[in-house]
Amino acid sequence: MAILGIDDFKSKLTGGGARSTLYKATVNFPSFVGGDVELTSFLIKASKMPDSTIEQITVPFRGRLLKMAGGRTFSDWSTTIINDTDFRVRNDLEKWSNAINEHANNTGLTNTNDYFCDMQIDQLDKDGSTIKSYNFRGCWPTAIAEIAVGYESEAIEEFEVTWAVQYWESNTTS
Repeated sequence: MAILGIDDFKSKLTGGGARSTLYKATVNFPSFVGGDVELTSFLIKASKMPDSTIEQITVPFRGRLLKMAGGRTFSDWSTTIINDTDFRVRNDLEKWSNAINEHANNTGLTNTNDYFCDMQIDQLDKDGSTIKSYNFRGCWPTAIAEIAVGYESEAIEEFEVTWAVQYWESNTTS
């Protein structure tokens, strides 16, 4: 067996490798919120490509276990958002969340089409072109995390948002 060298490795790493800093996340808002999609895309500091899991069904047979594929589950999607002094994105997310379940009355929207929205994350190449796309279907914010404040830090505020995802599709799945 041949020993593979650095040149062999380099020839297999297409395009120099996908870069974790080259992405664009798109958060669409329900019509009642409005929301600035472009602003939100710029202020999403961090995210993750999606995952999914095919559950395993185990069927015992004569002392052996047959492992079969079960249903697929889709994990929540998380984003880290930079806060600006207008609190524009934060305010839009709070408005959305409050419409789903109001703070004071414990009432809210009853039609999921009114608060479900589709999201997207694109992996970009070094030339800015999209090399991989994921479309998250039927999303809504389940958690808008706290914003830490304190005299010890000179950092710009940021906060996490967790999104429920019904399922996702990519440009390579049908």
